[in-house]
Amino acid sequence: MNELNKPVHRSSECDLTKEPVFRGLPKESIAAIKRICRVRTYREGQTVIADQTEPSFTGCIAEGILRMQKTLPDGRQHIVGLLVSHDMFGRVFHHRSNFDVEAATNARVCCFDRRALEDLLSRDAALERLFLVNVLDELDAAREWIILLGCRRVSERLAAFLLILCRRWTNVHGVLSGNADRIRVHVPIGRADLANYLGTRPETISRAVHALADDGVIAIHDSQTFDILNLPRLVATAGNGGFGLERP
Repeated sequence: MNELNKPVHRSSECDLTKEPVFRGLPKESIAAIKRICRVRTYREGQTVIADQTEPSFTGCIAEGILRMQKTLPDGRQHIVGLLVSHDMFGRVFHHRSNFDVEAATNARVCCFDRRALEDLLSRDAALERLFLVNVLDELDAAREWIILLGCRRVSERLAAFLLILCRRWTNVHGVLSGNADRIRVHVPIGRADLANYLGTRPETISRAVHALADDGVIAIHDSQTFDILNLPRLVATAGNGGFGLERP
């Protein structure tokens, strides 16, 4: 569906002061980018940006999860990345998207008019630096995904994925230094999407989850929420996908 024809809700502006990615910017930079920002809300499953289209905006996720996916010529779809709260997405100075971006959950997105943003970036060094750092973060995330898919067994991929969530959304150093008993991790996508992301089937993911629980590595709180009981064991299970969490 063309992005311009999708039903989205708009409000006058975003409260960018609540977005960590913009903290530290000069007041003038925040004021300038707020002027070109509008809120859009998306329902689960709705297309945000279609593959091979030229979107009119770039975005910062205020709430929810977006998935980046590619549809192959034979119809198969592969999730190639997940975007969570405070992540930025979209391209500037190169207008065509190479992936579909869809809402994996209901989502609220701060959207910036692309042409106005490009003009701001050419004049504001602080904003330009922020977007450069975002590009580097995207590269790091892509490298993590490559490492994750390089894990031979599904249990290794699942362990590596949980470690990515630990490092990204929680402070694991307290656990590693013995200051906490467990980390609670919420997997932000359903089992089918997770299986797609990890290159396997939902039933195989279920077996891997229960195997980790039987080994005392995790405790299952519900179908998408787990308590990590033994972080060193989880790192050992991930093998080369330990992502630097072997020590505090």
